[in-house]
Amino acid sequence: MRWAHLSKAQKILFAVGLVVVAFLINIILSKIVLALGAPVFLDSLGTILAAMLGGTLPAVIAGFCSNAFNGISDITTLYYGIISILIGVAAAIFQQRGFFKTLPKIGIAILVFSILGGGLGSVLTYFLFGYDFGEGVSAPFSLAIYNNLHFSKFFAQLTADIIIDIFDKTIVVAMAVVSYRYIPVIVKDLFSRIFLFDPHVDQHEKRASHHFIRRSLLRKVIVMVIVAEILLGTLASITGFILYRQVSVGKFTDIAQGVTKASAVVIDGDRINEFIEQGHNAEGYDDIEKKLYSIKESFPQTTYLYVYQILDDGCHVVFDLESEEGAEPNKPGDLIPFDPSFEPLLPQLLAGEDIEPIISDDQYGWLLTVYKPLKNSSGKTVAYVAADIAMGEIIYDQAKFFIKLLSMFFGLSIIIMSIVLEMVNRGIVHPVNGMASASIHFAYNLEQSRLSSLQELDSLNIHTFDEIEYLYKALTKTCKDSLEFIQRLELAAERIAKLQDEIIINFAEMVEARDNSTGNHIKKTAAYVEAIAKELQREGKFPHILNDEYIVKLKSSAPLHDIGKIAVSDLILNKPGKLTDEEFAIMKSHTTEGMKILTKIEASANEKHTMDDNYLKEAIEMAHFHHEKWNGTGYPTGIRGEAIPLSARIMAVADVFDALVAERVYKKPFTYEKAMAIITEGSGQHFDPVIVEAFCHISKQMYDERTVLKKEDQPEAAS
Repeated sequence: MRWAHLSKAQKILFAVGLVVVAFLINIILSKIVLALGAPVFLDSLGTILAAMLGGTLPAVIAGFCSNAFNGISDITTLYYGIISILIGVAAAIFQQRGFFKTLPKIGIAILVFSILGGGLGSVLTYFLFGYDFGEGVSAPFSLAIYNNLHFSKFFAQLTADIIIDIFDKTIVVAMAVVSYRYIPVIVKDLFSRIFLFDPHVDQHEKRASHHFIRRSLLRKVIVMVIVAEILLGTLASITGFILYRQVSVGKFTDIAQGVTKASAVVIDGDRINEFIEQGHNAEGYDDIEKKLYSIKESFPQTTYLYVYQILDDGCHVVFDLESEEGAEPNKPGDLIPFDPSFEPLLPQLLAGEDIEPIISDDQYGWLLTVYKPLKNSSGKTVAYVAADIAMGEIIYDQAKFFIKLLSMFFGLSIIIMSIVLEMVNRGIVHPVNGMASASIHFAYNLEQSRLSSLQELDSLNIHTFDEIEYLYKALTKTCKDSLEFIQRLELAAERIAKLQDEIIINFAEMVEARDNSTGNHIKKTAAYVEAIAKELQREGKFPHILNDEYIVKLKSSAPLHDIGKIAVSDLILNKPGKLTDEEFAIMKSHTTEGMKILTKIEASANEKHTMDDNYLKEAIEMAHFHHEKWNGTGYPTGIRGEAIPLSARIMAVADVFDALVAERVYKKPFTYEKAMAIITEGSGQHFDPVIVEAFCHISKQMYDERTVLKKEDQPEAAS
C-alpha cells in the first residue's frame, strides 16, 4: 500500500496498531519470562521497536501503557512508568543518530538503557520502599554482593540491578536490531511517514539545510515546550508538596489528638496530685500506665506520650511512657523545667487553656506536639496529656509522596510533550519546512529546476485550515507569478541580446563595407576566435581564464575588433596599391581609435547601469591590441608575450588567417597550405606559439567549413 493512497483514518489506524503491537510485545514477553523464572525482564522490546519504526511518540505511549497495565495488579508498577518512557525517548534518539548500525554504538545504547532501567529503577525503589533485598530477580545477587564485597545495602542493590539490566538490555537490543532488519522497507517507510519521523536523514540535505537554517524551528519549539514543562512541573510539585505537607501535618495532628483524647479518658483528673506524690504506689497507677502504653502502641506514629501538671515552678511529671528509642522516662513527681520554645505559651498553659498543635525543634528533636487539657470533676484543668510525633515520620511520608508525584508527573508530561510536539511538527514545522525547502530550491536554481521546485511546492498539498494553509496558498501563487515573470524577463532579455548582437554585427559590417567588404570577414573571424578558444579550453590551456562564459564574450567581442576603421579615410581603406608611410600610420591608428570608441561606450554604459558582466572589456582589448606581435614588434604599443591580452592574441591568429585565405582587392587568396606555412612560421615571432599549436589542430576543419560563406564573399580590403 502506497503512502499517497492512505486516508487519514487509515493512517490513524496504522499508528494505533503500532502502539498496540509494541504494548503486546512488552506484556507477553514479560509474562513469559516471569512464569519461567528467568533472570531477565524483556519488558522493553516493544518500546524500542516502536521507537525505531515511529520515533518518540509511539514508543513513550507503548512504554507507559505497559506499566499502567501491570499497575492494575500492583499499583507501585505505575510509578516506574517514567523509566519505560525515558527508554523510549532514548531509543528514538539513538535510531535518529544511527546508533543501531554499529556494534560500538549499540554497546553505548545498551549501557544507557541499563542505567535507566537498572540504575534509575533501583534509586526509585530505594526512595519509595527503602532496601530490604526482598525476593526480586536481583535479590540473591544483591545479597551476594552485600556479603562478599561489603557494599552498603544501597550500592549492593544498585550494582546488582545495573548488571542484571545490562544482561536484559543486551538481549532486548539484539532482538530489536534483528527484528528491525527483517521488517520490510515499505513497512518502515509507512510508519516513518505516519509519524513524520525520518531515521535515515540524508547528510547532504542536512548540510544544505544547515546552510540556510541555523536554528531549527522544531528545536526551538522543543526547547520552549521543555522549559514550559519544567516550569509547570516545578510549580505543580512545589504546590503539591506544600498541600501534601499541610495534609500530612493535619493527618498526624489528628492521630496525636486521638491519642490524647483516648488517654484523657482513662485518667481520673481528681487523682492527679495523688499520682504525683505516690507514683506507682498509688492505687490503679500501673493499670492506667498499661492502658496508656496500649493506646500508644495502637498509634505507632506516636514517639512520646506523657501527662504533666503545669505549675509556676515547671512541669510536674504524672505519667511519662518509655519511647521507642529506649530513653529513660521521667519518674512521677519529677520536676522538669520549661523548654525555651514553650515559654511564649506559658500564660495559656498556666491558665489551663486549650493549646494549638506545636511544632518544635529542641533537645528532644523535631516534634509535632498536641496538648489535651485534663480536667477534674469540677471542670478545672489539673494537667495536660501530650503526644509527640517525630517530624521525620512526616518528612519521610512527604518524600515518598514527592517521588511518586515526580515520577507520575514527568512520565505523563513526556507523553503530553510528545503528543504536542507531534501536533506542532505535523501542523506547523513540517509544512513550513516543506515550503521553505521548495522556496529555497526555487530561489537558488535555474529555470528548469525552478519548474520542478514549483511542482515540489504544489505536491505539498497543505491543508491545515489555518494561517499555515493561507501562507502556503499565498507562497504558491507568488512562486507561480514569479516563474511567469522570470520567463517573460528571460525571453525579453534573449530578444534584447539578439537585437544587440544584430546591431553590433550590422554596425561592424557598415564599417567593413567602407572598404568594399560584405562583412563576412567579421563573421568568419568571430567563428575562428570561438573555435580556437574552445580548442584551447579542451586542451587545458589557460584554465584560469578560459571558461564557457569567457568564450561567449570573445565571440561577441570579435566583430568589434576593427571598429576603429570608422576614423580612417575611404581613400586609404580602398587604395588598391601599397600605402605610403603616412597612410600606413593613419591605417594603424584604427587600433587606438577603436579602443577610444569602445572605452567611451563602456564608460557611458557604466554610468547608467552596472555592467560587470558585459563583453566590452574583451572588445576593447581586441580592438587595441590585435596587431601586437609576440616578439614586441607590433603596434600600437609594442608590448610582447603574455603582456598582450589573451583575447587579442587569439584574434591575431584568426584575423591573419582569414586575411590570407580571403581574396582582397590587392591580392588573390592564398592556398590553405601556404596560409598555414605563414602562420606556423610566425609562431613565437608574430603569434603566441600555444595558440598556433591549438589552431593547427582545427585549421583544416575551419578552412573547409568557411566554404559555407564563400558564395557571399566579395573582394575584401586589408585588415
